[in-house]
Amino acid sequence: MHLNRSLTILLAILTISQLSTSQNMDSSADREALSMLNTQFIRNFIKHDTVAHNEIIHKDFVCIESNGQVVNRVQYMKDWAHDYQDGGFTSFTQGDEFIRIFGNVALVRSRTTSTRRKNGVNIAGGSIYTDTYVKENGRWWCVQAQITAIPKQQN
Repeated sequence: MHLNRSLTILLAILTISQLSTSQNMDSSADREALSMLNTQFIRNFIKHDTVAHNEIIHKDFVCIESNGQVVNRVQYMKDWAHDYQDGGFTSFTQGDEFIRIFGNVALVRSRTTSTRRKNGVNIAGGSIYTDTYVKENGRWWCVQAQITAIPKQQN
């Protein structure tokens, strides 16, 4: 009887350990996928790639701009096609990525730094953004982007 109880406990420990390892592997794969999507998101912006961008944002996507305006998916995609060029950007990079996963929801936070040329003057600036992703049918989709501007500095 004591042996059966010990075997049952050992089996439970092994099962829990295996589930924990499996979740960590999934989490690692999910982090990698989300990081790649984050990189793609910025690349799409720089290259005005609306086709590729349509493939990573959810049908119910919204963007909360740095001025507080909530932009629906249709308007966002119209603006996306020309925002980089119209913004006068001469450089745009992303870094300081931080990813948090909560089951089938993830938050991806990063910082951008940029330079814009406006009226012959270079203006340095950037933002911190948080993109919210949801995992549906084994695939991550961005459902919301929220952007907080970092004050600009003129050179």
